[in-house]
Amino acid sequence: MSVPPPSDPPWVSCSALAARLREAGCVFAEDEAELMLSAAGTAAELAAMAERRATGLPLEHVLGRAEFCGMRMVVEPGVFVPRRRTEFLVRQAAAVTRPGSLVVDLCCGSGALGAALAAAVAREHPPHEQGSGAAGAAGAAGAAGAVELHAADIDPAAVRCARRNVAAAGGRVHEGDLFAALPAVLRGRVDVLLANVPYVPTDSLGLLPAEARDHEPVIALDGGADGLDVLRRVAAEVRHWLAPGGRLLVETSEDQVEAAARVLERGGLTVRTARREEPAATVVTGRRNASRDGRT
Repeated sequence: MSVPPPSDPPWVSCSALAARLREAGCVFAEDEAELMLSAAGTAAELAAMAERRATGLPLEHVLGRAEFCGMRMVVEPGVFVPRRRTEFLVRQAAAVTRPGSLVVDLCCGSGALGAALAAAVAREHPPHEQGSGAAGAAGAAGAAGAVELHAADIDPAAVRCARRNVAAAGGRVHEGDLFAALPAVLRGRVDVLLANVPYVPTDSLGLLPAEARDHEPVIALDGGADGLDVLRRVAAEVRHWLAPGGRLLVETSEDQVEAAARVLERGGLTVRTARREEPAATVVTGRRNASRDGRT
């Protein structure tokens, strides 16, 4: 005769947990409570998650994951949490990425952008559309092989986390400072370069929500005096890495968009800007002119 498992303590309910989170100042307490209940394996684990959240730890770090572009991404403590507004950057990139493209996710953090882009290409171009080469053969395994994906970050914690997220796409993650992290063999071959560089002006860091200020790496947030220091470094080298017709896509704030566009133009790129109202997002794309062989 089987013995039924002991029931959870009476306080382990969505309403009780939501009340605890609301006391701690969580605006979306009910939604967060449901997510924690679905993630926790035991009442003790749930209680620990609630306490970590009550101390201000980002929900994504508490859960160990973030929802991004319809995918569940691993997000480890101390790693930048991918923002929902950045999904617009991935969609802009997906519109110009073809199967087999060489894609680089620079300043990759958790690797969510590159992983999401590879998955988007795989969805838009099923294996039978990808040809008989390596990309087509691997397409049945999901995002693996849809693109040749490389990601890079200077933060060792981010690199470890990104390796878990890009594994399904068959991607490689490199540790180092911007382009110095990438294999030299990629020079002049990159079709799509996502660079979600830090763009918060140094003096504005103190205005960020406490979750970001206290629990995310400053190096992933601080863009220097005007927020564009890292972008300038990327723009100064990007032409050496892009293939003819290759594109660099970056996210920026609406206040910075004109200055960011000028930075990319000075880097020798042809620039266009795309905006979305809700949630607000701005993406600047710089394209390297095609060479005489007619590539686009």
